[in-house]
Amino acid sequence: MQNPLLHFSGLPHFDLVLPEHVTPAITQLLTEGRALVERLVLDEATPTWDSFARPLEDFEDRLSRAWSQVSHMNSVVNSPQLREAYNTNLSTLTAFYADLSQNEGLYAKFKTLRAANDFDQLNVAQRKIVENELRDFRLGGAELPEAQKERFKAIQEELSSLAAKFEENLLDTVNDFSHFVESESGLNGIPDDARQTAREAAEADGKPGWKFNLHFPSYMPVLQYADSRELRQKLYYAFATRASEFGKPEWDNTALITQLLKLRGEAAALLGYANYSELSLVTKMAQSPAEVTDFLRSLGTRARPFALRDMQELRVYAAQNLNLPQLEAWDVAYASEKLREEKYAFSDQEVKQYFPETQVLQGLFKVTESLFGVNVKKSQAPVWHDDVSFYDILDRNGTLVGQFYLDLYARNSKRGGAWMDEAITRRRKSHGIETPVAFLTCNFSAPVGGKPALFTHDEVITMFHEFGHGLHHLLTRVEDYGVSGIKGVEWDAVELPSQFMENFCWEWEVLRHMTKHVDTGAHLPRELFDKMVAAKNFQAGMQTMRQIEFSLFDITLHGDFDPEGNQTPLQLLETIRDEVAVVRPPAWNRFPNGFSHIFAGGYAAGYYSYKWAEVLSADAYSLFEENGVLSEETGHRFWSEILAQGGSRAALESFVAFRGRQPSIDALLRHNGMTEEVPA
Repeated sequence: MQNPLLHFSGLPHFDLVLPEHVTPAITQLLTEGRALVERLVLDEATPTWDSFARPLEDFEDRLSRAWSQVSHMNSVVNSPQLREAYNTNLSTLTAFYADLSQNEGLYAKFKTLRAANDFDQLNVAQRKIVENELRDFRLGGAELPEAQKERFKAIQEELSSLAAKFEENLLDTVNDFSHFVESESGLNGIPDDARQTAREAAEADGKPGWKFNLHFPSYMPVLQYADSRELRQKLYYAFATRASEFGKPEWDNTALITQLLKLRGEAAALLGYANYSELSLVTKMAQSPAEVTDFLRSLGTRARPFALRDMQELRVYAAQNLNLPQLEAWDVAYASEKLREEKYAFSDQEVKQYFPETQVLQGLFKVTESLFGVNVKKSQAPVWHDDVSFYDILDRNGTLVGQFYLDLYARNSKRGGAWMDEAITRRRKSHGIETPVAFLTCNFSAPVGGKPALFTHDEVITMFHEFGHGLHHLLTRVEDYGVSGIKGVEWDAVELPSQFMENFCWEWEVLRHMTKHVDTGAHLPRELFDKMVAAKNFQAGMQTMRQIEFSLFDITLHGDFDPEGNQTPLQLLETIRDEVAVVRPPAWNRFPNGFSHIFAGGYAAGYYSYKWAEVLSADAYSLFEENGVLSEETGHRFWSEILAQGGSRAALESFVAFRGRQPSIDALLRHNGMTEEVPA
């Protein structure tokens, strides 16, 4: 085969892709792209959808498919060679797209297409794509004077490079840290499976004892269960100071944060916006930074009394029962788990034994099949790692609807977190419909000691969350590339399907079928489920205020904050905490240095989206609560009005079409147990 990255008929050949394939493939595609753009701009014929927009889509599809493989592998099987190839071509791609977004010839053609008498003859999706393109040309600097265009383009290239470096510094810092415990007495409280994983990690290094690191499957059991306060503090300190001045200078993200903020602010000013938050919201549901902060503060006013009650209860419990008169940041997860076990008479570890991987996946697929009338079947495809599995989604007639890769376990070559990304996007081509394909990625504990992988209930929720994103991509019925699946969906609405799916993890009709004790084979007892539901909103106030803290920090940091002024981002965060925080981390905590969502992901001035979309998802789910949580009729309505529509219409229109009214915050408050007054 020629370069596998240039193979576009069928699934990617991940078993053949090598770092040396990247540059030749991207170079060839960009050469083709430049030639196409030149031809389209010079064509004197009046542009039509078929003669102008479709060829551009065809090219964008090919380039996206090739680059998605490179980007994905860089995230999940990172290596020095792949990283170098990725960064080199990221810079080239960013420059290409910056040129494209400022191309006055293309911009003029889209204007002509929009002004044509037969514009209304285009389908809804095509009209939306044209409107989005015109907006994006303006946001890309197409209307700027020539000198400012060059500066705007240079900013985009530098921002792209800085964001990649931010993520690399985090990954390198995490991979560099390890801590060995040599005495078994130092492991008291840590669950057996976490101990076994740590033991196997030490053996792999040829060392005695137990090895712990900062990947979540290793880090969280220590923070949550280790009786050794010294061990908890050591790992917390390492995690809280990642990519900061407390580590290797070459991995310090502090200066990168300032550079990113300065450049984002400069880009916004060039386009005529007061700050980056204003610019960011042009493509979102929220209309202004003030609307976002009002939303967050209003929610905070409702949640804060519950958060203060949660924290006071925890402090009293820790002092009276755990000999912790001064509750430190590295004590909070540990004390919370002890309090929860005492209040509700169960532990996360007990619940985990009922969630082996196979059962969880069967349960997830059963929910999907019940709601949408589809079938999820194991399939085969070339993969990038032995841990990866592959699945087909079929309709009732056996027709392929979509496919997805599943990569569940943490490893050193993989960035942290959980995410969904696009491999192939649904669209109509000359041979028929191109089937969409998704990447679903998590960082759970791998199987150890001959047992299957076991998931905590929180990890089950994460699995459902990412699958919701996957369904949004895979169940679209849009046939035009630019608004198919999650493309073109407002960022603050893109979490609606993912957070919607989380709700099913709290339904008895769902959980009783998706659990089987790893040793006894018994289903989750109803008594234990009832305890889990009773504990569902344990510390919900604290968790809500934590998200509000991060969201206010983000929207303010990209708003009136001056990165060259007297206040640092960390000091700004402290002022936000003065207003909303109920858990205060130590002064040496460097949270911003690890906040990859806003500095390396797509959430800059958009982190509020999680809470914003949670209002939509909770309210959408309330219709299922009214009609039956596994109602196929309601499921098909959700599919046709929300999932199927992709970005072809405004998210609010899709929500109202499904729910029959504007969204209400009431369901979110009810789901979080915050509908009644907190006793004084």
